[in-house]
Amino acid sequence: MRTRIALRSLRWLMPLVALSVAACAPAPIYKTAPGTLAALPAQVSSAPEQYGQGDVIWGGSVISVRNLPDHSEVEILAYPLDASQRPLPNAHGAGRFVATYPGYIEAFNYPIGALITVSGQLHGSRAGLVDQAAYVYPLVGVAQSHVWTTAELRQGHPDIHFGVGVGVGIR
Repeated sequence: MRTRIALRSLRWLMPLVALSVAACAPAPIYKTAPGTLAALPAQVSSAPEQYGQGDVIWGGSVISVRNLPDHSEVEILAYPLDASQRPLPNAHGAGRFVATYPGYIEAFNYPIGALITVSGQLHGSRAGLVDQAAYVYPLVGVAQSHVWTTAELRQGHPDIHFGVGVGVGIR
């Protein structure tokens, strides 16, 4: 009898727990306009003429920063984005792209390996090399960008774990 009551209580409790955990996830940082392209950088790289000057919201890991006389470029290894537009570095890479910024940017603010999300417009593509392999880089004129902190990446991911057994967690 007690087991049946406990199971009945759990049936109502589990959806409530799931809803409260989902409510902790942060909202997307950029509004997705109706014309925003859903294509990944690898898709645009393979057929850049099909995508024109569309708006994109892409993210990934910073590979390099180059400051040129009139603009700056950040090469990024793309990853899929979660619902909050945070890059998912445990997923497979989704191609590379170059984010272009007007003027000078401080490379210190875009450290190699940092996770970043950019919002902007495609401005064609450029042939280049990845090591010794030919590659076509989509170029994104950046309207907005955000370098993610460790705390922001953890936000919305509860530190609650369920399981059977004994464990020790050290942070």
